Amino acid sequence: MRRNLSIAGLILVTAIWGGGFVASDIALDSLTPMQIMAIRFFLATVLLGLVSIRDLHLITGGELVAGSLMGVALFVGFALQIVGLQYTTPSKNAFLTSLNVVMVPFIAFIVLRKHIPWRVVVGAFLSVLGVGVLSLNDGFALGPGDALSILCAVGFAFQIFLTGIFVKRYSASTLNFLQMAVAFVLSLFGLFFSGQAKLEASVQGWWSVLYLGLISTSLCYLIQTLCQRYVEETKAAIILSMEAVFGTVFSIILLHEHVTLKMVAGSMIILVAVIITNLADSGKSVFNRKKIEP
Repeated sequence: MRRNLSIAGLILVTAIWGGGFVASDIALDSLTPMQIMAIRFFLATVLLGLVSIRDLHLITGGELVAGSLMGVALFVGFALQIVGLQYTTPSKNAFLTSLNVVMVPFIAFIVLRKHIPWRVVVGAFLSVLGVGVLSLNDGFALGPGDALSILCAVGFAFQIFLTGIFVKRYSASTLNFLQMAVAFVLSLFGLFFSGQAKLEASVQGWWSVLYLGLISTSLCYLIQTLCQRYVEETKAAIILSMEAVFGTVFSIILLHEHVTLKMVAGSMIILVAVIITNLADSGKSVFNRKKIEP
């Protein structure tokens, strides 16, 4: 029951993140990318600090290290995604970011020597294929922005992997507070070093960034962390790839994009990937190395 509720929770997260694509698009009309990052992580730090306020004086050295590593990975993922977006198309950026789905199982294999069921590997590649069908247009030449997008996928892959490891050892609320605090401090440095400290946001921009900070960041990462206590990081990564599906749905509903065969086909491939992955418990491992518990 806990596992099923956790899967449902991760799907809810992807739905909210899908709406975040629209909120980000509106926020970017009057705020710079680094301003959005600093504000969203500041709001998340304050809110999650209030959630975990009773436990903050009990933070251990292990929690501090774990939360800091998660925060660095989260910041790297967001920062490189935003910078990469300046030099490539949104569709290629979204596709290359989705490569984190493939990276997570192999990070788990390399670091923890974890068995990877063949269905998980198939599901991972199918999910990337589905995002590619949703996102990519004609042609696919790699440039500097694409390289940054691939590196951003590494950051997000490590954030998912580290969350799956540390949430089994430490408090989810404390980990999230530390993660957001570290990401905020790093965003603040980026904000001042980029010379983007002056804010001139529109009313719509403020509402959008409030959604991104309070809902898309604070609530979603808290739910993700709690759910990954019961869902392996490799499966969580594939489930979270449904963000692309919900992003497409909200773009159709709120931004009035036209429905195309590519949208339908890509969404269906991702859904199949999620179903295959969650049937993977009984599958044989692609890799036969002995699992070492963290």
